[in-house]
Parts: sequence; C-alpha cells; structure tokens
Amino acid sequence: MSHPVRKRFGQHFLHDAHVIQRIAEAIDLKHNDHVIEIGPGLGALTLPLLERYPYQQYLALEIDRDAIKSLSNATQKHTDFFIQEADALRTDFAALLPEAENIRLIGNLPYNISTPLIFHLINFKHRIIDMHFMLQKEVVDRMVAMPGSKTYGRLSVMVQAHWNAEKLFEVGPGAFKPPPKVDSAIICLTPKSISHANEYHIKDPAIFADVVRQAFSQRRKTIRNSLKSFLSPENFDQLGLDPQLRAERLSVLDFISISNYLSSKNQ
Repeated sequence: MSHPVRKRFGQHFLHDAHVIQRIAEAIDLKHNDHVIEIGPGLGALTLPLLERYPYQQYLALEIDRDAIKSLSNATQKHTDFFIQEADALRTDFAALLPEAENIRLIGNLPYNISTPLIFHLINFKHRIIDMHFMLQKEVVDRMVAMPGSKTYGRLSVMVQAHWNAEKLFEVGPGAFKPPPKVDSAIICLTPKSISHANEYHIKDPAIFADVVRQAFSQRRKTIRNSLKSFLSPENFDQLGLDPQLRAERLSVLDFISISNYLSSKNQ
C-alpha cells in the first residue's frame, strides 16, 4: 500500500473484499439516501457503495489530506460524491446536508475517537435515520450490554437512551492493513421508535449525562453513595429505587427517571 499509515489518526485500512461486501449488504443503502461517511480513508467501502447506487448526496469527512487526494482522484466520475476535510469530533452535523431528512451515517471509526464521537453524535440524532459503524469489538459489546452484566456501564446507558443498538457481526484483525491488535465489530444504531418517544424522553440531556457519569464513576459504590450529591434518601423512596443497588443494576429507564425527577425539581 503506497499510502502511509498515520498512527495519530488511528488508521487501519480495510481491505478484505468479503468483509466489505458483508458491510455493504448490512447497510443496504438505497438510491435516494443521503449518506455521510466518517473516515473513508482510501475508499475501501466508499467505492463499492458508490458503484451500487447514484445517491442523491454522498458526503465523506476525512482528516488525512493525502487520503483526501487519493480518494478524490478515484471518485472523479461520481458527481454525487463530495469529500470534505474535517475532524468529525468538531463537526456540526446539523449543518451538513441541511435539506436532507434521511441522513444515513456510516464509517470505519478510528478506535481512539469512537466513544467521544458517539457522545458527540447524540446532539444530532434528530437528523439521522441510522448509523452503521465498525468499532473495536469491546466498545460494541459495551454499547449493547444489558443491566447486570460486567460490560454494562456509562456507554451502554448513553447509547441505549437514544438509540436501539444491534451488534451485527465481528471482523478479525486480518481484514485490515496494518492489522489492529484487537477484534472489530459492526454495530447498527437506529433512533428509538415513535412509540418509545415519551418513555425515553429526557427533559434535560445535560443533567442526564451528569447523573450517568457520576453513577458509574465508582462502580463498586451503591447509588446511595455515588448519587448522594443528586439525591437524598427521601428522593430514592419517591423514585421507588433501592439505594443499595449499584449503578450497573439500574436500567436505562431508571436513569431517565432519575434525570427527569431532578429536572422537575430544578424548574
């Protein structure tokens, strides 16, 4: 491969044709979709997807200038494709494709930015109909974890409060150049359905994020102790929660109830 791998960008270039085909089939893009790809690299996934359908718009965000040049040359015939130099962690996704209502987000995300990027994208969930990402397997397992499991934590709650998370399949290190030291997995994130809109309504996202962060800051503490700056013993009774539970025993809806209770008290 002639393109230099830049460790600061966490680059591992996908090259396995079978894996690429499985990802493309899982994403199942349609001709009228508006697509935003994060970190297309050299276009291992981009080029096969562009060959499938003439999308209304396909926008790629890439931080590596050399990769941008290479991919721009490879996609000259695709007039519906645009590539933009951007740091996804600093990107205002609400300003991208402003007239599109059916944005589909895809990407083989660098492991070193995956969790903060997922948190960043929460701010723009109203613009996105689904997201398909390749992530470190450990991160995907945490995102889909259920209460009571060892992998259930802050990331699980923050993701599942906003999206339905489904782990699709795993990808071994050999699918990449250079191969990473860990396994990867494909995850699909879709917004909570309209039928769950009220159930999962968060009155104040900042309070919700603070509660979840504090609850998992010391996992072995009971919520009586970890959330004592938020809730009094009487508050636990009013919420119907056992203060002797640890954070990993609380459901996503429990955290939303706590957050909305605090939001109502602050009004």
